[in-house]
Amino acid sequence: MKFRKGAINSVIRSTAMAAALALAFAGSGLAASAKPAAAKAAKSEAKKSVAEPRDLAPSSLPGQVVYQVLLGELALQRGNPDLAVSAYADLAYRTRDPKVLERTMEVASIARRFDVAYEAGKLWVEVEPASLTARQTLSAILIMQNKIDELGPQITFLLAKDKANLSDNLMRLNRMLARYPDKVAVFQMLEGVLAPYTGVAEAHFALATAAYHAGEQNRALQEVRKSLTLRPDWELAALFESQLLARESPSAGVDVLEQFLKANPGAREVRLHLARGLVAEKRYGEARKHFDRLLADNPDSPELIYPVAILALQQDDVATAEPLLKVLLERGEPSEKGVAAFYLGQIAEDRGALQDAVKYYRQVSFGDQFAPAQIRVANILVKQTDGLPAAREHLQISAKVYPPAKPQLLVAEAHLLRDVGRDEEALQLLNTVILQQPDQAEALYDAAMLAEKLGRMDVVESNLRRVIHLRPENAHAYNALGYSFADRGIRLDEAYKLIAKATELAPEDPFIMDSMGWVLFKQGDLQGALVFLQKAYVLKKDAEIAAHLGEVLWMLGRQDDAQRIWAEAAMRYPANGELKAVQQKFLR
Repeated sequence: MKFRKGAINSVIRSTAMAAALALAFAGSGLAASAKPAAAKAAKSEAKKSVAEPRDLAPSSLPGQVVYQVLLGELALQRGNPDLAVSAYADLAYRTRDPKVLERTMEVASIARRFDVAYEAGKLWVEVEPASLTARQTLSAILIMQNKIDELGPQITFLLAKDKANLSDNLMRLNRMLARYPDKVAVFQMLEGVLAPYTGVAEAHFALATAAYHAGEQNRALQEVRKSLTLRPDWELAALFESQLLARESPSAGVDVLEQFLKANPGAREVRLHLARGLVAEKRYGEARKHFDRLLADNPDSPELIYPVAILALQQDDVATAEPLLKVLLERGEPSEKGVAAFYLGQIAEDRGALQDAVKYYRQVSFGDQFAPAQIRVANILVKQTDGLPAAREHLQISAKVYPPAKPQLLVAEAHLLRDVGRDEEALQLLNTVILQQPDQAEALYDAAMLAEKLGRMDVVESNLRRVIHLRPENAHAYNALGYSFADRGIRLDEAYKLIAKATELAPEDPFIMDSMGWVLFKQGDLQGALVFLQKAYVLKKDAEIAAHLGEVLWMLGRQDDAQRIWAEAAMRYPANGELKAVQQKFLR
């Protein structure tokens, strides 16, 4: 009696492992396109496949086959994959039947016996060398086994036999190989596999992608440019070239997109990426033009409405931004709705429509914008008659409904208390925040400033040194500590070093220039102090800077200049206490 493959097809056919193998192949077109050819090959092979294994008597084969198939399937169902693998592997090696070999690979893969699946796959390809399914399945196992050296011939065969889908298969190569850890080996393998396709743009793109992941940036750039030579209007290749160039020079990446867009003005994705690149380069006006065009072609796209609205706000174009933000508030993603509500609140607040502003701010959802929005509500409430209790209550309720924002809201509440002169209460509130979050730099800094007003230099120093430790690039922490020493005339050498560090970090900050001038004045260097204070006052007509500059001028014998500076500042800041104090000191 002859052994016929069709007799056991219904027993061994399973889709479960086919799905597992397809997962390894990551949706490759190589797998998808193999099915028709595989079916044809299997049909032809059925007529000439090994029907009577030489080592078995013909009369004994059917019973043995049925027994081992049933044994393997029952073992699999009952949770004994090792027995299932053993039964199928033995049957596969003795029959060399393609369907048994295929099922053996499936069962072995279920049991994660990839060594058995690998051996079965090699035998299947030996038995059916023209089968695309066999080679595709073996390729999946080779990827799982990290056998990149054996994978190249299989991919070469699959590409050559599926010319109708060559472009798609080439574009899926890197996705198929994404799990392989040795990216250099992948690149080297693909160099050989893709050598016959020098006239195909997708082949150069695939090689460029592999080169990029292998760290061969120059080669990636060369290959993607070859793909663009073959397909000059290919947006994906232009975007990849821009990405590669932007790693070294963002402006170079933008230039590539601009040149591509001139030749291909309808390239939507390139225009979108160009607009975003221009925003990153702070070329907002140019970016706005591209976004406006994209929005004109796609008026209902939130992806475009959002950046156009934000750019319009940045350019103070409220007339354009406001209706777009209202569309986002109605139809955008949750995160976009929160941002839209926040900016609509700002627009209403700037317009003086405070009730509308509060309405919008209250619509801001949980997230980064939540705390700033509720702080703005509190600032509006505090302006009302006896509004401080209502403002504090709003912040406290907001902290309860969204605990992640609590530290920021407590700091805001402390600011409200500070602004009405309740410094002690404000400091206590900030200390509560610091107790809960010892590394909250903003609370530490604000508490130091309040402690400075209350004369608690121990708190000032400990808090500011903690801020410096947490944020060593924070120029204002160095400046505040140095100025606190200088203003009291203590530890002047240390004060100078602290302020010098602040100057190094923020050389154009007028308040830090003022501190440097003041410490030099305290050290007796009047001319040095004058240079810094004059420069600071040019940059910022601040009352405190004016008070310091006037005092240095007075001590240099330039009393008329000092009085002119003080009078000018007094017109701007008639209630400033420090300005009044210096005038009383010298003009009484």
